[in-house]
Amino acid sequence: MLLKDKVISVTGAGQGMGRGIAQAVAEAGADVVVSDLRLEPVQETAKLVEVAGQRALPLIADVIDAEVMEQAIQQAVDTFGRLDGWVNNAGVVKLDSALDIASEDWMFQFEVNVRGLFLCCQLAAKQMIAQGQGGAIVNIASNAGKVGYRNMAAYNASKAAVINLTRSLSAEWAEYNINVNAVCPGGVDTPMLLGVAEWVTQRIGGDPQELVKTMKPHQMNRHIQPIEVGRVVAFLLSEHATIIRGQAINVDGGDTPY
Repeated sequence: MLLKDKVISVTGAGQGMGRGIAQAVAEAGADVVVSDLRLEPVQETAKLVEVAGQRALPLIADVIDAEVMEQAIQQAVDTFGRLDGWVNNAGVVKLDSALDIASEDWMFQFEVNVRGLFLCCQLAAKQMIAQGQGGAIVNIASNAGKVGYRNMAAYNASKAAVINLTRSLSAEWAEYNINVNAVCPGGVDTPMLLGVAEWVTQRIGGDPQELVKTMKPHQMNRHIQPIEVGRVVAFLLSEHATIIRGQAINVDGGDTPY
């Protein structure tokens, strides 16, 4: 129970990685605030948190809307009394070649993946500072931010920005006892991964369900499950990870060597 009596907020928790992270932090003993753009999916996630024996607060929240995110934090504090950890999982990807990507698609990915993430970091840190006992933030980056994949230039660059931002915030907020780290997933069994396979097969042919089966870590004969990423996140949110600071930890089955 690494997170016993802790309150953790997870953005983008309506499906995929965010749902797995919410389950994992509940498994570790935390009460969980689960937010996303639609209520029904986060209500489903909230039920899974409750099955794990923890309390859940499902919220509609858009990470690029400062007023909405401020209200979400206030609701969390009103419900649970405090905020101990924050997971920035909400993110978007729009595939296109670097020659063809539209400016609005480029900006949209940076708006959500970087500006929205930073806004949430800032608001969460202010709440933790006000409480006077510190906390932990984990940003969901990607191995794409280290490796770089074809037809994903904006996404790659946005996740590289998250990696660098994580180091900056870790350095600045250490004095407030706020620990900031990132994880870099790859080959995780999520709707986003299937969406990438669908985009590719629409252009080169083939079955996206068959293609996605091949999009897994080379050292593993299966996809990574969202809850497996979530268990690493749960550890980074805990006091056991105090000596891990400002890092971007690969959770991609060994694909990325640095």
